[in-house]
Amino acid sequence: MPVSDQSTETEAVSTIVACNISEFRAAVSDSFVPLQVGSAHPERFRGVIRAADIDDVHITHVHATDHEVVRTPDLIARDDRAFFKLSLMLSGSGLLIQDGREAILRPGDLAVYDTSRPYSLEFGQEFRTMVVMFPRQMLSLSSESIGELTAVRISGSEGLGAVVAPFLTQIDAHLEELSGPTGSQLMQSALDLVGTVFTRELGLDNTADPHTRLLQRIRGYIDRNLGSTELTPAHIANAHFISTRHLHGLFQADGTTVSTWIRKRRLERCRRDLIDPALADRPVAAIAARWGFVDAAHFSRAFKAAYGDSPSRVRASAQATAHVGVAPSGTPID
Repeated sequence: MPVSDQSTETEAVSTIVACNISEFRAAVSDSFVPLQVGSAHPERFRGVIRAADIDDVHITHVHATDHEVVRTPDLIARDDRAFFKLSLMLSGSGLLIQDGREAILRPGDLAVYDTSRPYSLEFGQEFRTMVVMFPRQMLSLSSESIGELTAVRISGSEGLGAVVAPFLTQIDAHLEELSGPTGSQLMQSALDLVGTVFTRELGLDNTADPHTRLLQRIRGYIDRNLGSTELTPAHIANAHFISTRHLHGLFQADGTTVSTWIRKRRLERCRRDLIDPALADRPVAAIAARWGFVDAAHFSRAFKAAYGDSPSRVRASAQATAHVGVAPSGTPID
C-alpha cells in the first residue's frame, strides 16, 4: 500500500512513512477500515505505520503526532466489516470513545473497540500505540459480551493486564520474527490471554449467572474431549446432567450451535498442528483423526471452507515461510 516514496516492505513487515495528513489518512484506512483522519496541526504532521499480518490477525505499530480518527456511520455503511481492535498504548496518551463510554489511555493501558459501530480516537501529542485487529469470532466470548468492554480502560500494570501488556509489547518489538508457524502460535496464545482478561473484566469467571457458568464448563469439557468420536450433543448433555434441548438452548443464546462450536474448535486444533514444524512428518489424515475427524474428505472440505485453502497447502505454505529469513527494519518519525 505505497502512499509515500518512503514506504518500505519486507516479507513480514510493511513500513509506511506519511509526510502529511493526507498520506496518513490513506495509509490508516488501507491498514484498518475506512476512517476519517484529521489534525489540528496538519502543517507539522508526521506518521509512521509498521504492520504485519499473522493469519487473520493484523498487527500495527503506529507512531504519529497529534491527530483524530473517527469511524462514522456513513463509513460503516460503505464498509461494514466487523473486527475487534485491541489497542495497547506504548507512549503518550489517547482518548477512545465508543458506545457512550470514554477511556483515557496512557502507557501500558489496554482497550478494545469494535469496527462495526462508530468510534473516535483523539491523540493530543506525539504517541506510539500497538493495535491488534482480528475477526470477532476469534474470541470465544460473544460479541455482545465484549460490547460491554468497548472504550473501557484495562490497566496493564495490575491484575491480568500486567501479564498481557508485556507479552503484546514483545510481539510489537519483534514483528519481523513472527512469520510462519511461530508467529501463529504466539498470536493464538496472545488472543487466548486477551480472552482471559476480558472474561475477568466481565466478571464471568465468578459470575452469579448459572447459565454462563454452565456454558463455560461445557466449553471446557468440549476442549478436553475434542478427539473423541463420542463428542455428540447427547453425550455432552448427559455428562452435564441436562437435556439436549437445554444444551442447544445455551449455545443458541450465544449465537451458535453445539456442532458448529465443536467443528470450529477441532479445525483450530488441526490448523495449529498442521503449521507446527515438530509435526511436519505426521500425515494430514492422522492430525485430522487426532482431533475427531474420522472422514478425511469431510475434514478437507470443512478445513477449506474455514480457511480458504486445503490442509496440505496450508502446511506447505507454513513450511515455506518458516525458511524465509527476514531482516529487521525500523523507521524514525523524523
